[in-house]
Amino acid sequence: MLDDAQRSLEEILSPPFRNVLWKSVSLTLGLLLVLWLVLEGLVVHFLALPYPWLETGLTIVSGIGLVVGLAFLAAPATSLFAGIFLDEIAEVVEKNHYPSEPVGRALPLMEGILTTLQFTLVVVGVNLVALPLVLFVGFGVVIFFVANGYLLGREYFDLAARRFHDRRVAKILRLRHSGRIFLAGLVIAGFTAVPLVNLLAPLFATAFMVHVHKRIQKAERAAGGVLAPA
Repeated sequence: MLDDAQRSLEEILSPPFRNVLWKSVSLTLGLLLVLWLVLEGLVVHFLALPYPWLETGLTIVSGIGLVVGLAFLAAPATSLFAGIFLDEIAEVVEKNHYPSEPVGRALPLMEGILTTLQFTLVVVGVNLVALPLVLFVGFGVVIFFVANGYLLGREYFDLAARRFHDRRVAKILRLRHSGRIFLAGLVIAGFTAVPLVNLLAPLFATAFMVHVHKRIQKAERAAGGVLAPA
């Protein structure tokens, strides 16, 4: 698994990955800029206090709060936009590292969009719950990593597996190899916990989970499991 993580890290700055990175980060920054302008405009419009100095102080505090909030949203927003392009990344990894094997097929457009939206909303929801625990509860960091490890491992594995299998087979593989997938999810969760670096997380996670899925495929065939030849 560590070898797979190292290979995925090395690939992040390759040309195909950079193209997806610039597209997703550009869209993310555009969205965050729009949100910033809208929220700042609302604060200025509705904040009316009798003392100018107090109004100025609260405007500064609210501005700092907006920066923190938008920084928190940066990673999920990047995941949302990167999700549109992740099949490109998976295909590159499959062709480069597994040239003798068939290349997977992308999900239908609408199903891919709905899956990405669902995943993004779940990640945002879990992190909104986990963030106060991280800040105010001693074991919050553990909850944060466990929750994100489970979610990220599950969703990115499904992305890799559904390129080759239907939903039923992908679920069987995920349940049968849940321990390995959870550990892979923890690696991805550690990557997402680093500010700014987490903007690269969707690319790393996709490449990493393609390798994990390939290893699971190999193990299933060797053990005569669900993917064994008929």
